[in-house]
Amino acid sequence: MRIFPIAAAFLALAACQQKAPHQPASNEAEAAAGTEGIKGVHRDHQGEPALGGTFTDADGKPVTLASFKGKPLLVNLWATWCAPCVKELPTLDRLAAGNSIDVVAVSQDSGPHASVVAFLKAHQIGTLRAYQDDKMALSGALGPDTVLPTSILIGADGREVWRYVGDLDWTSPEAAKLLSEAGASSKTG
Repeated sequence: MRIFPIAAAFLALAACQQKAPHQPASNEAEAAAGTEGIKGVHRDHQGEPALGGTFTDADGKPVTLASFKGKPLLVNLWATWCAPCVKELPTLDRLAAGNSIDVVAVSQDSGPHASVVAFLKAHQIGTLRAYQDDKMALSGALGPDTVLPTSILIGADGREVWRYVGDLDWTSPEAAKLLSEAGASSKTG
């Protein structure tokens, strides 16, 4: 009997899913959808201005979320070592290719920027740009118990609509319904 592969998979998942305080769903429909633990939609920051914190773009230049104001924006915090993050990257890439919403996937890896670029290329992620938060300024604005992946929908007005904790198929009907809350759709061409 070989237990090692199962144990390794469990440890990889646990590394991404850090413990955070449970925040109840904002309505009965979300509660009924089975958001066990902390995974799912959270609306406790709805209406707040977009997060602060500077991160770097694909050219290594500093950028903030304010520079994206004017169109709905989906910000995704991910890392190369996080299995659920890697699982959802292709669907984020297809969403970004659909041009219905700006998608900013920000790597939380602290290594060299070239390693993030190489990782995206190796996984055939062609639309998402290689943003990186190696100083943890953006993720730090979320709080110390941030779980990866976490996606934040920001409306065209620069205010948060919701946060989705955990991985999601961003081309699914569930995602389309959530994205419509900011006037965005998940058409993937």
